[in-house]
Amino acid sequence: MSRRHGALVPKAQHAVDKLKEEVANEIGVDIPHSDDGRWGYVPAQRCGDVGGSMVKKMIESVEKSMVKNKN
Repeated sequence: MSRRHGALVPKAQHAVDKLKEEVANEIGVDIPHSDDGRWGYVPAQRCGDVGGSMVKKMIESVEKSMVKNKN
């Protein structure tokens, strides 16, 4: 199974990175950045917490837009 690196839509990478930082701050994950812009050592469980929270926020956003467009 191949692994995909980066966003499917390259222009969206900045927005995804911004959301990732926002969510990490909200749930209290300290992000030690390295020189190449990557997160330094962050335990896998904490990264999973950030990813799960990002998905939750994205679903909420889509649901809100669906309700707004329905009216």
